Amino acid sequence: MHYDVIIVGSGAAGLAAALYAQRYALKALVAGKEFGGETATAGTIENWPGSKEIDGYELVKNMKEHAESVGAEVREGMVSRIEKDKNCFNVFFEDGKEEHSRAVILAIGARRRRLNLPREKEFTGKGVHYCVTCDGPLFTGKTVAMVGGGDSSVKGINFLGEYAEKIYFIFRTEEPRAEPMNMRRLEDLGDKVVYIPENEVTELQGENMLEKVVLARPHEGSKELQVQGLFVEIGFDPDKTFAEQLGLELDKSGYLKTDNMMRTNVEGVYAAGDATNHFGSFKQDITASALGTVAATAAADYVKGSQGACEHYNKKSPQGE
Repeated sequence: MHYDVIIVGSGAAGLAAALYAQRYALKALVAGKEFGGETATAGTIENWPGSKEIDGYELVKNMKEHAESVGAEVREGMVSRIEKDKNCFNVFFEDGKEEHSRAVILAIGARRRRLNLPREKEFTGKGVHYCVTCDGPLFTGKTVAMVGGGDSSVKGINFLGEYAEKIYFIFRTEEPRAEPMNMRRLEDLGDKVVYIPENEVTELQGENMLEKVVLARPHEGSKELQVQGLFVEIGFDPDKTFAEQLGLELDKSGYLKTDNMMRTNVEGVYAAGDATNHFGSFKQDITASALGTVAATAAADYVKGSQGACEHYNKKSPQGE
């Protein structure tokens, strides 16, 4: 199949890009291994304009339906490789499928950081978790720990507070850094939350499941904490897979480097959302969506200015462009 633009990533940035691409009369395909990206597992969102409160999955579901209503195709599947062939892009999927497009928008987000501790991989899903909204309810009435210190970790504890009996909050700084509203909710949890500042987890212990974590410095006379679960919210690392394949420039933090219209250094390739560092550490659904719309706008200008440039593409669009 031949498309005007293939959007890699089906989170807020990718779905917003798909909506705008279709409105610009482009034939768009959105592909993502995990539908909705981080937004789908964000839990309750209270800062999306027009909705006082909306579940993250519901938000991206609405965005998907909106994009599909104007003709965008949304496909579940992981893109494993992208090649540029003159003015065309060959996009290969993990399942062996191959598609072609005249432009590509990378809305691939970023990868959750791990603690990089021995046995972390072994205990993943067996006491070590990275998605509070996915796995928090599993720890009803249990003792857990949260490693973080930023807004995401505080929001995670607020969610866990509905289920866990006790939550150790472990962070490296003197004080956590979060939005005032989220901090107030954290304080409302009272003695359920035990603060462990200026500390970190150095070891994970247990037989078949996580049973305890070891701290760098003692807390109340001991370096060991007995826990049934450990949640990790320490930020993200950019995904460099497609940068290496396509020769894309990265910024000093390793994110895809773009201009103000989300163009990369490779003609026909655009980036949006958390794959970029456009707004620095301020990464929100609304900013990701905005960047997706800008990327789609730039891609539309490129595609419409290079009709027939891609030899694989049928010059007459199925939409009658």
